[in-house]
Amino acid sequence: MTRSAEARAQYAKANPKSFALFEKTKASLPGANTRSVLHYSPFPVTIARAKGAQVEDIDGHHYQDFLGEYTAGLYGHSHPVIVDAITKALANGLTFGGPNAVESKFAQLMCSRFAAVERLRFCNSGTESNVLALSAARAFTERTDILVVNGSYHGSVLAFAGNSPLNLPFPTHRMAFNNLESAKQQILNLDSKLAGVLVEPMIGAGGCIPADPEFLTSLRHLTEQTGALLIFDEVMTSRLGASGLHGLYGITPDLVTFGKYLGGGLSFGAFGGRADILDRFDPARAGAWPHAGTFNNNTLSLSAGFAGLNNIFGPKESDAFLVRGDSFRTRLADSIHSLGLPIHITGKGSMMAFHFCDEAPRA
Repeated sequence: MTRSAEARAQYAKANPKSFALFEKTKASLPGANTRSVLHYSPFPVTIARAKGAQVEDIDGHHYQDFLGEYTAGLYGHSHPVIVDAITKALANGLTFGGPNAVESKFAQLMCSRFAAVERLRFCNSGTESNVLALSAARAFTERTDILVVNGSYHGSVLAFAGNSPLNLPFPTHRMAFNNLESAKQQILNLDSKLAGVLVEPMIGAGGCIPADPEFLTSLRHLTEQTGALLIFDEVMTSRLGASGLHGLYGITPDLVTFGKYLGGGLSFGAFGGRADILDRFDPARAGAWPHAGTFNNNTLSLSAGFAGLNNIFGPKESDAFLVRGDSFRTRLADSIHSLGLPIHITGKGSMMAFHFCDEAPRA
Protein backbone atom coordinates (compact mmCIF):
# COMPACT_ATOMS: atom_id res chain seq x y z
CA MET A 1 0.00 0.00 0.00
CA THR A 2 1.34 3.43 -0.94
CA ARG A 3 1.61 6.18 1.66
CA SER A 4 -1.19 8.04 -0.05
CA ALA A 5 -3.49 5.02 0.01
CA GLU A 6 -2.59 4.34 3.63
CA ALA A 7 -3.41 7.93 4.60
CA ARG A 8 -6.77 7.75 2.81
CA ALA A 9 -7.62 4.50 4.60
CA GLN A 10 -6.73 5.99 7.99
CA TYR A 11 -8.82 9.07 7.22
CA ALA A 12 -11.85 6.94 6.29
CA LYS A 13 -11.43 4.83 9.43
CA ALA A 14 -11.31 7.96 11.62
CA ASN A 15 -14.44 9.46 10.03
CA PRO A 16 -16.94 6.60 9.56
CA LYS A 17 -20.09 8.70 10.06
CA SER A 18 -18.97 11.36 7.60
CA PHE A 19 -18.14 8.65 5.06
CA ALA A 20 -21.49 6.90 5.51
CA LEU A 21 -23.43 10.14 5.11
CA PHE A 22 -21.32 11.08 2.09
CA GLU A 23 -22.16 7.78 0.38
CA LYS A 24 -25.86 8.06 1.26
CA THR A 25 -26.16 11.66 0.07
CA LYS A 26 -24.70 10.89 -3.37
CA ALA A 27 -28.07 9.42 -4.33
CA SER A 28 -29.73 12.85 -4.05
CA LEU A 29 -26.92 15.41 -4.44
CA PRO A 30 -24.38 14.97 -7.27
CA GLY A 31 -21.16 13.98 -5.53
CA ALA A 32 -22.97 14.55 -2.21
CA ASN A 33 -22.33 18.23 -2.80
CA THR A 34 -24.29 21.43 -3.43
CA ARG A 35 -21.35 23.84 -3.08
CA SER A 36 -18.36 22.86 -5.20
CA VAL A 37 -15.65 24.51 -3.10
CA LEU A 38 -16.50 22.29 -0.10
CA HIS A 39 -15.55 19.07 -1.86
CA TYR A 40 -12.22 17.34 -1.33
CA SER A 41 -11.04 13.76 -1.74
CA PRO A 42 -11.70 11.13 -0.61
CA PHE A 43 -14.69 12.82 1.08
CA PRO A 44 -15.25 15.89 3.28
CA VAL A 45 -16.06 15.66 6.96
CA THR A 46 -19.61 16.70 7.84
CA ILE A 47 -19.90 19.50 10.38
CA ALA A 48 -22.41 19.05 13.21
CA ARG A 49 -22.08 22.27 15.19
CA ALA A 50 -19.87 25.29 15.81
CA LYS A 51 -19.25 27.83 18.54
CA GLY A 52 -16.88 30.78 18.51
CA ALA A 53 -13.82 29.64 16.56
CA GLN A 54 -14.42 25.91 17.10
CA VAL A 55 -16.26 23.44 14.87
CA GLU A 56 -17.18 19.82 15.56
CA ASP A 57 -17.89 17.12 12.99
CA ILE A 58 -20.41 14.29 13.27
CA ASP A 59 -17.67 11.87 14.30
CA GLY A 60 -16.90 14.03 17.33
CA HIS A 61 -13.65 15.60 16.13
CA HIS A 62 -13.00 19.23 17.06
CA TYR A 63 -11.23 21.75 14.83
CA GLN A 64 -9.94 25.29 15.14
CA ASP A 65 -11.62 27.31 12.40
CA PHE A 66 -9.12 29.29 10.33
CA LEU A 67 -11.45 29.38 7.32
CA GLY A 68 -14.08 31.76 8.64
CA GLU A 69 -16.63 30.50 6.09
CA TYR A 70 -14.61 32.04 3.25
CA THR A 71 -14.86 35.51 4.92
CA ALA A 72 -18.61 35.20 5.63
CA GLY A 73 -17.95 34.10 9.23
CA LEU A 74 -16.19 37.24 10.42
CA TYR A 75 -18.04 37.30 13.75
CA GLY A 76 -17.34 33.67 14.57
CA HIS A 77 -19.97 31.01 15.12
CA SER A 78 -23.07 31.86 17.17
CA HIS A 79 -21.95 35.29 18.36
CA PRO A 80 -24.42 36.30 21.10
CA VAL A 81 -25.15 39.68 19.49
CA ILE A 82 -26.04 37.99 16.19
CA VAL A 83 -28.05 35.22 17.85
CA ASP A 84 -30.01 37.79 19.86
CA ALA A 85 -30.80 39.83 16.73
CA ILE A 86 -32.02 36.74 14.86
CA THR A 87 -34.08 35.55 17.83
CA LYS A 88 -35.83 38.91 18.14
CA ALA A 89 -36.50 39.00 14.40
CA LEU A 90 -37.95 35.47 14.51
CA ALA A 91 -40.35 36.50 17.25
CA ASN A 92 -41.96 38.99 14.86
CA GLY A 93 -42.40 36.55 11.98
CA LEU A 94 -40.36 35.55 8.96
CA THR A 95 -41.07 37.10 5.56
CA PHE A 96 -43.73 39.80 5.42
CA GLY A 97 -44.30 40.43 1.73
CA GLY A 98 -43.83 44.13 2.40
CA PRO A 99 -41.25 46.69 3.53
CA ASN A 100 -39.83 46.38 7.04
CA ALA A 101 -38.04 48.77 9.36
CA VAL A 102 -34.71 46.96 9.47
CA GLU A 103 -34.11 47.32 5.72
CA SER A 104 -34.33 51.08 6.13
CA LYS A 105 -31.88 51.35 9.02
CA PHE A 106 -29.42 48.86 7.53
CA ALA A 107 -29.46 50.70 4.19
CA GLN A 108 -28.83 53.99 5.98
CA LEU A 109 -25.98 52.43 7.95
CA MET A 110 -24.29 51.03 4.84
CA CYS A 111 -24.65 54.31 2.93
CA SER A 112 -23.06 56.20 5.81
CA ARG A 113 -20.31 53.61 6.22
CA PHE A 114 -19.06 53.02 2.68
CA ALA A 115 -17.75 56.14 0.94
CA ALA A 116 -18.80 55.29 -2.62
CA VAL A 117 -22.36 54.27 -1.72
CA GLU A 118 -24.99 56.99 -2.18
CA ARG A 119 -27.81 54.50 -2.73
CA LEU A 120 -27.99 50.70 -2.60
CA ARG A 121 -30.16 47.68 -3.27
CA PHE A 122 -30.28 44.45 -1.27
CA CYS A 123 -30.18 40.97 -2.79
CA ASN A 124 -29.26 37.47 -1.62
CA SER A 125 -25.61 36.74 -2.38
CA GLY A 126 -22.35 38.14 -3.66
CA THR A 127 -22.99 36.42 -6.97
CA GLU A 128 -26.32 38.22 -7.32
CA SER A 129 -24.80 41.55 -6.40
CA ASN A 130 -22.15 41.23 -9.11
CA VAL A 131 -24.64 40.05 -11.73
CA LEU A 132 -26.94 42.97 -10.95
CA ALA A 133 -24.10 45.50 -10.93
CA LEU A 134 -22.91 44.32 -14.34
CA SER A 135 -26.46 44.34 -15.70
CA ALA A 136 -26.96 47.86 -14.35
CA ALA A 137 -23.73 48.99 -16.00
CA ARG A 138 -24.84 47.58 -19.35
CA ALA A 139 -28.28 49.20 -19.04
CA PHE A 140 -26.96 52.56 -17.85
CA THR A 141 -24.25 52.91 -20.50
CA GLU A 142 -26.32 51.19 -23.23
CA ARG A 143 -23.21 49.17 -24.01
CA THR A 144 -22.60 45.44 -24.09
CA ASP A 145 -19.09 44.36 -23.08
CA ILE A 146 -17.43 43.87 -19.72
CA LEU A 147 -13.80 43.62 -18.67
CA VAL A 148 -12.55 41.45 -15.81
CA VAL A 149 -9.23 40.25 -14.41
CA ASN A 150 -8.00 36.95 -15.79
CA GLY A 151 -8.26 34.35 -13.03
CA SER A 152 -10.76 36.33 -10.96
CA TYR A 153 -13.88 34.98 -9.28
CA HIS A 154 -17.04 37.05 -8.84
CA GLY A 155 -19.55 34.27 -8.19
CA SER A 156 -20.70 30.94 -9.53
CA VAL A 157 -21.67 32.33 -12.95
CA LEU A 158 -18.79 34.83 -13.11
CA ALA A 159 -15.74 32.60 -12.69
CA PHE A 160 -12.74 33.54 -14.81
CA ALA A 161 -10.06 31.06 -13.76
CA GLY A 162 -10.36 29.00 -16.93
CA ASN A 163 -13.51 28.95 -19.04
CA SER A 164 -16.55 27.89 -17.05
CA PRO A 165 -19.42 26.72 -19.30
CA LEU A 166 -21.84 28.12 -16.71
CA ASN A 167 -20.72 31.75 -16.99
CA LEU A 168 -23.26 34.35 -18.02
CA PRO A 169 -23.18 35.05 -21.76
CA PHE A 170 -22.01 38.66 -21.43
CA PRO A 171 -19.36 39.60 -24.01
CA THR A 172 -16.41 39.34 -21.63
CA HIS A 173 -12.79 40.34 -22.02
CA ARG A 174 -9.86 39.77 -19.68
CA MET A 175 -6.90 41.82 -18.52
CA ALA A 176 -3.86 40.88 -16.47
CA PHE A 177 -3.98 41.85 -12.80
CA ASN A 178 -1.71 44.69 -11.68
CA ASN A 179 -0.66 45.22 -15.31
CA LEU A 180 -1.29 48.81 -16.40
CA GLU A 181 -0.45 48.18 -20.05
CA SER A 182 -2.83 45.24 -20.30
CA ALA A 183 -5.65 47.26 -18.74
CA LYS A 184 -5.02 50.31 -20.89
CA GLN A 185 -4.88 48.30 -24.10
CA GLN A 186 -8.13 46.46 -23.39
CA ILE A 187 -10.08 49.52 -22.23
CA LEU A 188 -8.98 51.76 -25.09
CA ASN A 189 -9.51 49.02 -27.69
CA LEU A 190 -13.03 48.28 -26.46
CA ASP A 191 -13.78 52.00 -26.11
CA SER A 192 -17.47 52.66 -26.80
CA LYS A 193 -18.42 48.96 -26.48
CA LEU A 194 -17.21 48.72 -22.88
CA ALA A 195 -19.99 48.96 -20.29
CA GLY A 196 -18.03 48.20 -17.15
CA VAL A 197 -14.80 47.02 -15.56
CA LEU A 198 -15.29 44.61 -12.66
CA VAL A 199 -12.33 44.17 -10.32
CA GLU A 200 -11.57 43.14 -6.75
CA PRO A 201 -9.25 45.64 -5.05
CA MET A 202 -7.61 42.53 -3.64
CA ILE A 203 -8.04 39.20 -5.39
CA GLY A 204 -9.72 36.90 -2.87
CA ALA A 205 -10.19 33.38 -4.22
CA GLY A 206 -7.05 33.77 -6.34
CA GLY A 207 -4.80 34.02 -3.29
CA CYS A 208 -5.33 37.33 -1.44
CA ILE A 209 -3.16 39.39 -3.78
CA PRO A 210 -3.67 43.14 -3.27
CA ALA A 211 -4.05 45.43 -6.25
CA ASP A 212 -1.45 48.14 -6.58
CA PRO A 213 -3.19 51.45 -5.80
CA GLU A 214 -1.68 52.81 -9.03
CA PHE A 215 -3.41 50.02 -10.97
CA LEU A 216 -6.79 50.87 -9.46
CA THR A 217 -6.25 54.61 -9.96
CA SER A 218 -5.45 54.00 -13.62
CA LEU A 219 -8.65 51.96 -14.01
CA ARG A 220 -10.56 54.89 -12.55
CA HIS A 221 -9.01 57.36 -15.00
CA LEU A 222 -9.39 55.07 -18.01
CA THR A 223 -13.04 54.26 -17.34
CA GLU A 224 -13.85 57.93 -16.86
CA GLN A 225 -12.07 58.67 -20.14
CA THR A 226 -14.06 56.09 -22.10
CA GLY A 227 -17.43 56.39 -20.34
CA ALA A 228 -17.40 52.88 -18.87
CA LEU A 229 -18.38 52.21 -15.25
CA LEU A 230 -15.83 51.05 -12.69
CA ILE A 231 -17.20 48.35 -10.38
CA PHE A 232 -15.34 47.23 -7.26
CA ASP A 233 -16.22 43.76 -6.01
CA GLU A 234 -15.87 44.24 -2.25
CA VAL A 235 -17.83 41.12 -1.34
CA MET A 236 -14.76 39.96 0.60
CA THR A 237 -12.69 43.12 1.02
CA SER A 238 -15.28 45.45 2.55
CA ARG A 239 -14.07 44.16 5.94
CA LEU A 240 -10.65 45.76 5.38
CA GLY A 241 -11.11 49.07 7.15
CA ALA A 242 -14.14 51.15 8.05
CA SER A 243 -15.06 51.85 4.41
CA GLY A 244 -13.55 48.85 2.64
CA LEU A 245 -10.58 49.08 0.34
CA HIS A 246 -12.12 51.75 -1.87
CA GLY A 247 -12.36 53.99 1.17
CA LEU A 248 -8.89 53.06 2.39
CA TYR A 249 -7.33 53.86 -1.00
CA GLY A 250 -9.46 56.96 -1.61
CA ILE A 251 -10.70 55.66 -4.97
CA THR A 252 -14.39 56.09 -5.78
CA PRO A 253 -15.83 53.45 -8.12
CA ASP A 254 -19.21 53.95 -9.76
CA LEU A 255 -20.62 50.79 -8.18
CA VAL A 256 -19.58 48.56 -5.28
CA THR A 257 -20.79 45.03 -4.55
CA PHE A 258 -21.15 43.43 -1.13
CA GLY A 259 -21.93 40.09 0.48
CA LYS A 260 -20.33 37.54 2.83
CA TYR A 261 -19.96 38.75 6.45
CA LEU A 262 -22.36 41.68 6.00
CA GLY A 263 -25.25 39.24 6.43
CA GLY A 264 -24.00 38.33 9.90
CA GLY A 265 -23.55 34.72 8.79
CA LEU A 266 -26.81 34.48 6.82
CA SER A 267 -27.31 34.77 3.06
CA PHE A 268 -26.84 38.36 1.93
CA GLY A 269 -25.89 40.57 -0.97
CA ALA A 270 -26.03 44.25 -1.85
CA PHE A 271 -24.84 46.58 -4.56
CA GLY A 272 -24.61 50.34 -4.36
CA GLY A 273 -22.92 53.42 -5.66
CA ARG A 274 -23.79 56.57 -7.58
CA ALA A 275 -27.29 57.92 -6.95
CA ASP A 276 -27.93 58.64 -10.63
CA ILE A 277 -27.35 54.96 -11.44
CA LEU A 278 -29.18 53.41 -8.49
CA ASP A 279 -32.14 55.78 -8.84
CA ARG A 280 -32.96 54.04 -12.11
CA PHE A 281 -34.32 51.24 -9.89
CA ASP A 282 -36.86 53.61 -8.26
CA PRO A 283 -40.20 51.91 -9.03
CA ALA A 284 -42.02 55.27 -8.96
CA ARG A 285 -39.86 56.47 -11.84
CA ALA A 286 -40.99 56.18 -15.46
CA GLY A 287 -39.09 53.40 -17.18
CA ALA A 288 -37.69 52.06 -13.90
CA TRP A 289 -35.40 49.04 -14.05
CA PRO A 290 -37.16 46.06 -12.44
CA HIS A 291 -35.40 44.33 -9.56
CA ALA A 292 -37.51 41.83 -7.64
CA GLY A 293 -36.47 39.04 -5.29
CA THR A 294 -38.63 37.33 -2.69
CA PHE A 295 -35.93 37.40 -0.03
CA ASN A 296 -34.17 40.67 -0.92
CA ASN A 297 -35.42 42.28 2.29
CA ASN A 298 -35.71 39.18 4.49
CA THR A 299 -35.74 40.25 8.11
CA LEU A 300 -33.37 37.57 9.44
CA SER A 301 -30.39 38.44 7.23
CA LEU A 302 -30.93 42.17 7.53
CA SER A 303 -31.34 42.01 11.32
CA ALA A 304 -28.19 39.92 11.70
CA GLY A 305 -26.32 42.15 9.26
CA PHE A 306 -27.32 45.37 11.00
CA ALA A 307 -26.42 44.00 14.43
CA GLY A 308 -23.01 42.92 13.22
CA LEU A 309 -22.05 46.11 11.41
CA ASN A 310 -23.55 48.41 14.03
CA ASN A 311 -22.80 46.64 17.32
CA ILE A 312 -19.74 44.46 16.66
CA PHE A 313 -17.79 45.76 13.67
CA GLY A 314 -18.09 49.53 13.83
CA PRO A 315 -15.61 51.89 12.14
CA LYS A 316 -13.14 51.89 15.04
CA GLU A 317 -13.27 48.11 15.40
CA SER A 318 -12.80 47.51 11.68
CA ASP A 319 -9.84 49.89 11.45
CA ALA A 320 -8.23 48.26 14.50
CA PHE A 321 -8.88 44.81 13.03
CA LEU A 322 -7.10 45.85 9.84
CA VAL A 323 -4.02 46.89 11.83
CA ARG A 324 -4.02 43.68 13.89
CA GLY A 325 -4.30 41.58 10.76
CA ASP A 326 -1.36 43.35 9.11
CA SER A 327 0.71 42.91 12.28
CA PHE A 328 -0.11 39.21 12.54
CA ARG A 329 0.70 38.57 8.89
CA THR A 330 4.02 40.43 9.14
CA ARG A 331 5.10 38.51 12.24
CA LEU A 332 4.06 35.22 10.67
CA ALA A 333 5.98 36.03 7.48
CA ASP A 334 9.07 36.99 9.48
CA SER A 335 8.98 33.67 11.33
CA ILE A 336 8.70 31.72 8.08
CA HIS A 337 11.48 33.78 6.49
CA SER A 338 13.78 33.05 9.44
CA LEU A 339 13.40 29.34 8.71
CA GLY A 340 14.40 29.81 5.07
CA LEU A 341 11.24 28.19 3.76
CA PRO A 342 9.95 28.89 0.21
CA ILE A 343 6.63 30.18 1.53
CA HIS A 344 5.16 33.64 1.00
CA ILE A 345 2.12 35.17 2.66
CA THR A 346 0.11 37.71 0.71
CA GLY A 347 -2.89 39.69 1.82
CA LYS A 348 -4.10 42.73 3.65
CA GLY A 349 -5.50 43.07 7.12
CA SER A 350 -7.30 39.95 8.30
CA MET A 351 -7.27 38.26 4.88
CA MET A 352 -4.18 36.31 3.88
CA ALA A 353 -3.05 33.32 1.84
CA PHE A 354 0.02 31.09 1.80
CA HIS A 355 1.95 30.59 -1.44
CA PHE A 356 4.48 27.79 -1.65
CA CYS A 357 6.88 29.31 -4.15
CA ASP A 358 10.21 31.13 -4.36
CA GLU A 359 8.78 34.61 -5.02
CA ALA A 360 5.62 36.30 -3.76
CA PRO A 361 3.02 36.50 -6.56
CA ARG A 362 1.71 39.86 -7.77
CA ALA A 363 -0.95 38.53 -10.10
